Amino acid sequence: MKKEYKTLLHELKLQRYAITHPNFPQDYIPKTMYKDSTANGLTKAICDWINLHGYQAERINTMGVARTKYRTDGSVAGIQWTKGTSTAGSADISATIKGRSVKIEVKIGKDRQSEAQKRYQEMIERAGGIYIIAKDFDSFVEWYENFIQNN
Repeated sequence: MKKEYKTLLHELKLQRYAITHPNFPQDYIPKTMYKDSTANGLTKAICDWINLHGYQAERINTMGVARTKYRTDGSVAGIQWTKGTSTAGSADISATIKGRSVKIEVKIGKDRQSEAQKRYQEMIERAGGIYIIAKDFDSFVEWYENFIQNN
């Protein structure tokens, strides 16, 4: 992650905090540590970047639910995962930028799209939405800046 983008993101977060918490001393606002070396870190940075620029972004949880399985005697038999209710292959982030539906799939390192994710991408693009794969924060910000200028 380029230091300039990371610094700008942190400054945007401080400005928003100062607006939403006007009586809180700025020197005591906790510093947000942004990293794009993990999927969670990159997802948080992207969502914050979009939201702090006045658009909307949210993380989509596609994971199922862990449920405890019990034996007839009441003892725990283990954990069973039930299937989630989201669309198979859903992107990690759903956003609206300049009135356009944008789906962002986060991939770190050697991680690649599954077949379900490829089908989801086709569905979004066929419907006129935008689908991107974000591998690091710098390339996402470059895509974002280009999108803002050209749309």
